[in-house]
Amino acid sequence: MSRPTPPTYKTRNWPAYNEALKRRGSLTIWFDPAMTWEAAPTGRRGRQPAYGDAAIQTCLTMKVLFGMALRQTTGLSIGAQNCPPIGAQF
Repeated sequence: MSRPTPPTYKTRNWPAYNEALKRRGSLTIWFDPAMTWEAAPTGRRGRQPAYGDAAIQTCLTMKVLFGMALRQTTGLSIGAQNCPPIGAQF
């Protein structure tokens, strides 16, 4: 007994198909606008911290949740910082 052949589908609307593939890999993360990424000055000598505790905690949480390497997490967080806020006027 042989299996029936599965039906073959032809993509007819390539722009919609490409957009669907892009959306499939998208991720939306909402950040609190009051959260500051920069660290407050410590008042001590030496190099000051570049990022605040909340920013570091957020990045490490994303790293663990999504199973990413540290370099991938860094790229994602830098990309999130550079995105304009929702409703920004250009």
